[in-house]
Amino acid sequence: MHTKTIHEIRELINKGEVSCVELTKNALDRINKIDDKIGAFLQIDEEGAINKAKEVDEKIRRGEEVSFLAGIPMAIKDNICVEGLKTTCASKMLENFVAPYDAHVTKLLKQNDAVILGKLNMDEFAMGSSSENSAFKKVRNPYDLERVPGGSSGGSAAAVAAGEAYYTLGSDTGGSIRQPASLCGVVGLKPTYGRVSRYGLVAFASSLDQIGPFTKDVEDCAHVLKAIAGYDEMDSTSAKKEVEDYTKYLNKDIKGLRIGIPKEYFAEGLNDDVRKEIENAIEVLRKLGAEIKEISLPMSKYALAVYYILASSEASSNLARFDGIRYGYRAKEFEDVVDLYVKSRSQGFGDEVKRRIMLGTYALSAGYYDAYYKKALKVRTLIINEYKKAFEDVDVILTPTSPTVAFKIGEKSNNPLEMYLSDIYTVPINIAGVPAISIPAGFVGGLPVGMQLIGNYFDEGTLIKVGHAFERETEFSKVRPSI
Repeated sequence: MHTKTIHEIRELINKGEVSCVELTKNALDRINKIDDKIGAFLQIDEEGAINKAKEVDEKIRRGEEVSFLAGIPMAIKDNICVEGLKTTCASKMLENFVAPYDAHVTKLLKQNDAVILGKLNMDEFAMGSSSENSAFKKVRNPYDLERVPGGSSGGSAAAVAAGEAYYTLGSDTGGSIRQPASLCGVVGLKPTYGRVSRYGLVAFASSLDQIGPFTKDVEDCAHVLKAIAGYDEMDSTSAKKEVEDYTKYLNKDIKGLRIGIPKEYFAEGLNDDVRKEIENAIEVLRKLGAEIKEISLPMSKYALAVYYILASSEASSNLARFDGIRYGYRAKEFEDVVDLYVKSRSQGFGDEVKRRIMLGTYALSAGYYDAYYKKALKVRTLIINEYKKAFEDVDVILTPTSPTVAFKIGEKSNNPLEMYLSDIYTVPINIAGVPAISIPAGFVGGLPVGMQLIGNYFDEGTLIKVGHAFERETEFSKVRPSI
């Protein structure tokens, strides 16, 4: 049962072959059986999940119409609020913080009668590319328990790959949905900035953060995106745009569709075996009638530097609220209020979070603001313009999602710069604010390889169309780890 997709499960529920309670108990048993090896969950709401499943079964019994996602067990990254459950951001700083309200996406899922199993592990405050930075436990890759699942939404990706949840939500600031989706062999979508409300998401870098889904295949992704997208007056950056029915892009022809291949993404640093798998994927799309065109995105080489200045600066500002006074971790012994601030933040935050806060505070300081932050904003505009120009010539841009397959746990933890390079293909997309999806596109040594499709603003539909066409021609999305 745990290997099935949402659409396969929906069919079984509709036929009366399985109840939502059976499904939920099955998912909880699966978590209890394997999660001590994987470490995907930080909190499990067994009672809440079973009660919700009973409620949906009762609706079905009465002949009421239910939504596509009704009664299907899912889970949520632990930086997205679910009323009454802890939202820790995998940090000691928020270890005992219970969310007093629902995030907008949580509210929408509850309206769709989703069964929420619990909260998922991550890199602390979404800062990291390996899910090794959690204050509580590391997440492991279901394909190889000695390897990382990617980050920061590693728990969200691993839970779907291992069949602990049928779909999950994560957040993506510089690749935190797409990179773990690639490393765990699942589908991960970062929507256009503003397509999905950020209300109730604990902020890391507000101009870059987006919530998005992890699913086993593209068809499921279309259904989940349709449920969570939409305008929200509580989020001033939320877009007042009609939500499309993304499922209408499934089973479509891609003849004549123009796909751009940026030469900068296939240069030095890309693993040769990963390159071969992506080149094979490009050939599949060519055979389906897509027009493949080499393009150039020269500003991409500045994206990583721009990202770490902007994201760290915003993190320094956003995380200033965690001071040990109003809520969150408070140091036990201190001499005065300044000492309380210093000790609470020193003890409450992990090394990576402190590194980024210091970097951001430095970039925003009086003597360096113009040299770093202001300059990074100007380069961001150049990157945005470059993407806009590229989309005048092509419909979709195709790149690898990650330069390598999943690396060993501990392999990059002592070298932050090497770790940051894991996101080299994903950060420009957040800087530009465009949507992108990672789709399973091959295997190297038994480990998944992800292909990234990048779309124009609010054109998630085309990504779903191309992704689904590729999926119908290949078997990669049907492969499951043996755990």
